[in-house]
Amino acid sequence: MKKLIPALVIVAALAAPRFAQARAVTLTTTLRNFGGYSAYVVLYLMDPQGQYVRTLWMAGGRPYYYRHLGGWLRASRGDLNGLDGITGASVGEGRTLTVHTDIADALIDAGYSIHVDAASEGMMESPAEIRMPLKAADAGKVEHGRAYIARFSYTM
Repeated sequence: MKKLIPALVIVAALAAPRFAQARAVTLTTTLRNFGGYSAYVVLYLMDPQGQYVRTLWMAGGRPYYYRHLGGWLRASRGDLNGLDGITGASVGEGRTLTVHTDIADALIDAGYSIHVDAASEGMMESPAEIRMPLKAADAGKVEHGRAYIARFSYTM
């Protein structure tokens, strides 16, 4: 037993980094020319059971307008704690938002999905405008949104 414990510790130490690895992911969202104010856009991760995992990026700096990002607001229960450091300016029509983030390897090809909500002041809200599976095989694939988003894709 005394020899087994050190062996298990060594095996665990060697295996732990494999489980903690993350992959660099670039998310690219291009907006349509929709004729309104700059849009608030939120990119977030959902698990296979449809439960919120985390916000990847929030484009739009005034929390007053976050209530118009309905899918994200319901999923995250309005928790603003995780937004520090992952927010930026809203996105103008026809412009492209490029976000670089890390996503744990264990989440890729495991049933997780990326969701994108968008809204613009004085215009309709578009919750879950994009719902795209997080699969290595889908990297580079383009999804088209229903209202504000012309194209969305990710690369790894």
